[in-house]
Amino acid sequence: MIYLDNSASTKPHPAVLEAFNKVSERFWANPSSNHQFGGQAEALLAKSRQQIADILGVNASEIIFTSGGTESNNLAIKGVAASFGNRGKHIITSIIEHPSVSKPYAQLEAQGFEVTQLPVDSQGSIAISDLKNAMRDDTILVSIMHVNNEIGSVQPIKEIGAVIQQYPKAFFHVDGIQGFSKVPLDLREAHVDLYSLSAHKFHGLKGTGILFVRDGILLESVLAGGNQERKLRSGTVNVAGAVSIAKAMRIANENADANLGNLTMLRNYFFQELKKIPQIVLNSPEKNGAPQIVNFSVPSLNAEVFVRLLEEKDIYVSSTSACSSKTKAISQVVKSLGHNEKVAASSIRVSLCFDTTKEEIDLVLQAINENIDKLSEVTK
Repeated sequence: MIYLDNSASTKPHPAVLEAFNKVSERFWANPSSNHQFGGQAEALLAKSRQQIADILGVNASEIIFTSGGTESNNLAIKGVAASFGNRGKHIITSIIEHPSVSKPYAQLEAQGFEVTQLPVDSQGSIAISDLKNAMRDDTILVSIMHVNNEIGSVQPIKEIGAVIQQYPKAFFHVDGIQGFSKVPLDLREAHVDLYSLSAHKFHGLKGTGILFVRDGILLESVLAGGNQERKLRSGTVNVAGAVSIAKAMRIANENADANLGNLTMLRNYFFQELKKIPQIVLNSPEKNGAPQIVNFSVPSLNAEVFVRLLEEKDIYVSSTSACSSKTKAISQVVKSLGHNEKVAASSIRVSLCFDTTKEEIDLVLQAINENIDKLSEVTK
């Protein structure tokens, strides 16, 4: 099997599974319990929190454990709106955000907030000048993803943070879900106030994630209950999940330079080989792209059929993001780049991981060429 749908979900690392199982078997007590067994669970939770904070270069008090990216994004966005809506009702995002950001924004708009959606250029990047023009005295939140999940465009987070710093009422939230371990980011240097991660994007487990909330930001909780996680995320904390995400982050952090170098080389090789195929339109940016994502279209062909033909060769890619693949809608992200509906409706995403090999890429290229020829014959 050649699995190249890693932006949808990665294979859990064996050491992550081992850590989760070990904690589940030996330390199942509630970490909020005031007996020794509960204290052991609490100690593991505190250790994991500190390990994650050290990797991100932040304080342990700023790490909130969640169930994943969607919850982290919702907590950040709705939490800021609920706590600081009295300061202003203007919020900013981009036109290519993940639904776990764009839909909470739409909900807030229905509640009376004014939303500005920044456009992107043909490479999928926002313009800093557009952000500067959009910022106002009543802007309280800017939410911009680090790496786009469909095309892999990388936003200028440090430059965005510098602009937002000039507006003391505004907070900066970054959806870092596709970026962590692939595109370096210093949260302090970029003046990031809130930062979301989901473990299953970097060989951790589904149902585990974190939200970084800078010290001093008092968010309104989305869930009412027992006031766990700094009163921000009520519910018994998943200790085994916390240990497993810390483990996944540590593994991803090890040999990062060598891993990224190899991943970048493979992505560039794949990109250049696809450029040689005349029927293909490349949607991912060539230069300012994350090292794991290549998105392309074959406008004359049906993307779903194309993906199924690759699957027959035991090659797994996706025709859009996993969150919208069942709806068969055209890619609004690809369309926002200036492409027509045929290109947007035929987009295919190939997403690599650190274990991907050149031999696998060559087999995928061979299969792509064969299937383009096969489908082209059918459609003549």
